[in-house]
Amino acid sequence: MTFCLLVVAKAPVPGFAKTRLCPPATSEQAAEIAAAALLDTLDAAFATSDAITVVAMTGDLAAAARGAEIGRALRNATVIAQRGWDFGTRLANAHADTAAVHAGLPVLQIGMDTPQVSPALLASAIEPVVAGESRAMLGDAEDGGWWGLGLADPRQAQVLAGVPMSRPDTGFRTRTALTGAGLRVGELPTLSDVDTMADALRVAALRPDGRFAAAVDAVGVVA
Repeated sequence: MTFCLLVVAKAPVPGFAKTRLCPPATSEQAAEIAAAALLDTLDAAFATSDAITVVAMTGDLAAAARGAEIGRALRNATVIAQRGWDFGTRLANAHADTAAVHAGLPVLQIGMDTPQVSPALLASAIEPVVAGESRAMLGDAEDGGWWGLGLADPRQAQVLAGVPMSRPDTGFRTRTALTGAGLRVGELPTLSDVDTMADALRVAALRPDGRFAAAVDAVGVVA
């Protein structure tokens, strides 16, 4: 069964992208790392069987690192604009907008902070939903957030609008909000997302042949 793979992304503009990598990275290097993460993530999304890739985008690609390359990659996706006053609302709206464009399809939402994802992992993450075994799947991140959310009905992502994001308990609060809406939530593997340079080094080691690993290596920090 076809499903939507929703990638929530931010234009990697120097000074605004991955600022927690600075130092040791410069703002330009941090933006390059963010751009590489997005491009590697899009590669995995486009290679995932039965997936229609939707990218919910915000920011100015014209000012971004690798903006032209990202723009070319986005030609292979349905691109929608993020909208909303906070991140939880933007996520909820991205699911609703995806459902409006590709009605009736389940959605797996990921971000651009886990460039180690593979097509096999993404396909397996949504499989319980596609098979009718679960109405929702949630993948925790090691920092207490989450990296992936699968929903049989993406309109039920409206509960995200009430969840504080970027907190150590965001994953717990998200799971609580979903179960409070009557959903039984299955578990996906826990992944490390990229906030700090230590995170970046650890994730780069998992995919040493990717753009992300090359961008991290260019900073010159030894693990």
